[in-house]
Order: sequence, then C-alpha cells, then structure tokens
Amino acid sequence: MFARVAYGATAALTVAVVVAELLHAPTLLIFAASALALIGLAWVLGQATESLGHHSGPRIGGILNATFGNAAELIITIFALSAGLTTVVKASIIGSIIGNVLLVLGASLLFGGLKNGIQSFSAEIAGINASMLAIVAAALSLPTIFAITSPRPSPTTLSIEVAVVMFVLYVLYLIYILRSPGGSAQGEGEAPFGRTASLVLLFVATAAVAYVSEAFVGAIEPLTEEYGISELFVGVILVPIVGNIAEHVVGVQIAYKNDMDFSMGISLGSSIQVALLVTPILVFLGPLLGHPLRLIFTPLELGALGAAVVVTGFVALDGKSNWLEGAMLCGVYVIAALAFFFSP
Repeated sequence: MFARVAYGATAALTVAVVVAELLHAPTLLIFAASALALIGLAWVLGQATESLGHHSGPRIGGILNATFGNAAELIITIFALSAGLTTVVKASIIGSIIGNVLLVLGASLLFGGLKNGIQSFSAEIAGINASMLAIVAAALSLPTIFAITSPRPSPTTLSIEVAVVMFVLYVLYLIYILRSPGGSAQGEGEAPFGRTASLVLLFVATAAVAYVSEAFVGAIEPLTEEYGISELFVGVILVPIVGNIAEHVVGVQIAYKNDMDFSMGISLGSSIQVALLVTPILVFLGPLLGHPLRLIFTPLELGALGAAVVVTGFVALDGKSNWLEGAMLCGVYVIAALAFFFSP
C-alpha cells in the first residue's frame, strides 16, 4: 500500500513540476515542487536499483548499489555545474559528507539506541570507513591550503590530479568492501519487479530526475536572490537532503531494527562514495561543461568537514554505540547548519 501511494505521489509531483514550469509559477513553488519530486524520484531510483540487484546476484547487486546510490544527487550537481553554480556544487559535496556522518548516522544511533540500548557493529569495517573519511578530509583540504599559502597561483590541473587519486582510492575501497564478508549484503525479501521492469523503471526514473533536476537548479539562483538565502546554505543543507533523504530514512530504519553494520555501511559508505566517486566525476566533467571545478573550499566548509570526521572517528573506535552518541552527532550537525544559514 505504501509503495503504491509513494509511486503515485511521485508521479503527481513530477507532473506538477512540468505544469509549474509551463505556467511560469513563482520561483518558490517551482523549487518546493521539484524538491519534493526529487525526494520521491530518489526513492524510486533506489527501489529500481535494489530490485535489479536481486536479479543480478550479491556481487553485481553490491556494485549496482554502490554505483547508483547517489545517482540523484550526481544528476542534480551536474546540472548545477552546467549552470555555473560552482559554489552550490562544492558546498553539496561537503554537505553530503557531513549530512551522512552527522545527521544520518546520528539519527541512526539515536533511534536505534533508544529502542535497542547499546548496539554493536564491526569495529574493523567502521575503522576502515573512518580512516577513509580522514583521507577524504585531507584530499579535499590540501588543495585549499596550497591555494592559500602558496605565493604562486594554484595549478589548474591540481584538482584534476587530486580527483584521479581519489577515484583510484574509491576503486580500491570498493574492491575491498565487496570482497569482505557481508560487504555485498542485499535487501530482504523478494524483488518487487522483474528484471525488464526494473531496467525500465531505472531508465524512466533517471530521465525524470534529469528533467526535474534542471527545474530545481534553475530555481536556485532566483530563490537565493529573492529570499536572501546563501548559495552555501542551499548547497550544504538543502541539495544533499533532497538528493539523499530516501537513503537516509532507510539507514535509520535499519538501525532501529538493530542491524548497525548495515546502517553504518549506508551512512559512512554514502559519504565515501560522494567524496571519492561523485567528486572526481564532477571535476572531470567541469572543463567539458565550461565550468572547471577547483577543489578550493571555504574555511567554514573545511571546519565542518574536519569536525564531522573527528567525531565519527571517536564513535567508530570501540565497535559499540548508544543513543547519547547519536544525539551528539545530530547536535554537531545542527550547529553546522546554523553556521551555514547565517553565512553570507
């Protein structure tokens, strides 16, 4: 019943975006409708990918989930990059990482801990993920530090070279995770669709995400000008939530069912995927789209990233979690969101 309602609501919202654009509706209405439609479409993409994974086996299914896990956000940021909104794109990279490791992981620990008490997870896998996040923080910070401290301009190819290293690390990370016990876990139950239906749904949902993303991105600049909202806040907070909320909800539900390994795999794995896969793709596409993406961030962005990595590392140390740790992670996220909201 829920699935039918969700599919129907998503279709209705997608049509509403088309109508709103044709009627030249107010910017806020287009932005809100497209954001809600993208939330539904991201969920549909996840359903199609999971269903196709059931038919493809655990290894291929794991690769599909890793590849399409952030498809909606990638499409949104590609359109934003094409529109020249590089501030929004770079902010969304940071926002996705801190959103996953602070808000999603925090909510998972909070609600899972309130229901199940102290929960356990693999300290080895969590430690690897935390270490990879530390490497991500270094990779994203060093080009900025170089640009600030070097007496000569930062080489235009530096970001591309860093992106190549990050992509290689992602491939190695993916190989390790898929070869680890439980690294290719699949969803429970039977596939909701047949193989052909899953492929068709995946194609249709991707096309719909592309169309709605264009409307969503087109409304960002007028919205920031009309309501005085900073592009930094839109990129760090709104874009990641719109692109990933379906996956976020799943992570919290799984933690509530006391499967913390899977839940942490979703939150931390999604952060790593954004940093090591989505970011290099955007850097590689930048010159082709006429808007090179240089990995140079603001001190506030890097400060939030560093804080997220440090507190996540402490949580992952002992292989155990409780609701208070979740509340603390959520608290750090709220503080970061307030700082970005008031940033110029």
